[in-house]
Amino acid sequence: MMWFLMILLASITLHTLVCICSNVCPKKCVCDSAKSVQCFRLQSFPTGITKDVRKLNLGYNHIKQLKGRDISGLTGLEEVIISSCGVEVVEANALRAQGLLRSLDLQKNKLHQIPRGLPPSLETLNVGHNRITGLQESVFEGLKKLRLLDLQNNQITNLRSNTLSTLVKLECLYLDGNQIETVQGALRLPQLNLLSLGNNKIRCFPSAFFTPLQSLTTLRLPGNLLSRVPLDLPHALSYLNLDRNQIRALRNREMGQLRNLTSLSASYNRLVSVDGGLRLPNLTVLELPGNHLRVLPSRLSPKLERLDCRQNSIQEVTFQHLSGMKQLKHLFLENNTIWNFEANALRNSVHITNLALEQNLLSSIPGGLPESLIRLDLKGNRIEAIQEQELRSLKRLQVLNLRRNKLTSLPQITLDLLPRLRTVYLDGNPWNCSCELLGVKRTLLARRVEIPKELCTEHMSAPGDSWRAYLMAQDRCEEYFMETTPEDQVEQTDTEEYYDYDS
Repeated sequence: MMWFLMILLASITLHTLVCICSNVCPKKCVCDSAKSVQCFRLQSFPTGITKDVRKLNLGYNHIKQLKGRDISGLTGLEEVIISSCGVEVVEANALRAQGLLRSLDLQKNKLHQIPRGLPPSLETLNVGHNRITGLQESVFEGLKKLRLLDLQNNQITNLRSNTLSTLVKLECLYLDGNQIETVQGALRLPQLNLLSLGNNKIRCFPSAFFTPLQSLTTLRLPGNLLSRVPLDLPHALSYLNLDRNQIRALRNREMGQLRNLTSLSASYNRLVSVDGGLRLPNLTVLELPGNHLRVLPSRLSPKLERLDCRQNSIQEVTFQHLSGMKQLKHLFLENNTIWNFEANALRNSVHITNLALEQNLLSSIPGGLPESLIRLDLKGNRIEAIQEQELRSLKRLQVLNLRRNKLTSLPQITLDLLPRLRTVYLDGNPWNCSCELLGVKRTLLARRVEIPKELCTEHMSAPGDSWRAYLMAQDRCEEYFMETTPEDQVEQTDTEEYYDYDS
């Protein structure tokens, strides 16, 4: 019996030692039970990693090269991260033995070419922020499962579509921040749904470039040299970004097929015209700031919810421009030269919550604004007075911005017409700090309405500079307050969410 117990104890001890040895974690590394290893402050590829590791994270080390013998024994790897390490060379076929590898992250290194001989199991490849100058078709051979390819911020100058033709399962392709000037051939990637080519030097696309991309829903082309909207864009497109190009017009003949488009951004181009009745029936967001538009685009999609035409040269806004925008919620028209905002121009836009008209030439608050409005921005106009009828409909207004106008007084009736007001911006006006205005300020504070910068902080002026004159003025105001203060203060009601753009 004693011999049996000794043999059993020895067996248990040996098994424990084997388990301990098989789970030894390399120096400067952290290993967890999920078969994940992360290492720090390394100068070369670590040794002694268990063969059953699934995730290896070597990011932010100092590893100049990756050789096949470093990693060949780790056949269970599913994810490898060797980013920000200064890697200059990955030996050909170094990762070929990793038959389960799905994700490879080599971004922010010093690679001059994409590693050759990558495993066919790969689904995600990130080689962005390197020094890659060109693409070879042979590099992508066998990668029939690749779904995401990130090549942004390299030094690629020419995009030949046939180099990517073997990536039949590719869904997302990022080529932003390269130096691409020429694009050749048709991009035959049937599963592609996102293509991002921003911040290159592309002037135009071949006529058939987009034709095969029938699954493409997102196209980003900002920061190029395009002078017109590319032809033959895919019908499935729902998001199109053309910001910071040189486009002068948005025309139906170039965009009429985009009936599924929901978001279009063409900010900071050279737009002078947008075709009336642009046939984009599902458009909900249209971004056109920083152009040369003199007329507000009209007869747009009835589903439009956000229209941004800041920093243009628009002079008038009429009911004719806005009558069809029945779902509009956000209208941004800052930094134009609008002098006429027609009364009731927004009477069909019964869902609008935010109207931004700052830095224009308005001399009064537009009349007939919808009751749904929650924020109204009129900073930097030429408004001299506030009329009762201008605010009568704004029962839900929470934020009113009147900074830097020409206001000298604020009638008490203003407060009574805005029961939900919670923030008002009033600085930068030539206020006459009369008893009436000081009373309005007192009422605002009593209602807990926020005034971000103090209103009339200095003592009210009085004839003469004597202390006696000042006290007399104060007494007159106190008498005025007692006569005019209502018995019941208006209580604040529940507030609603509004779009918090810059004040």
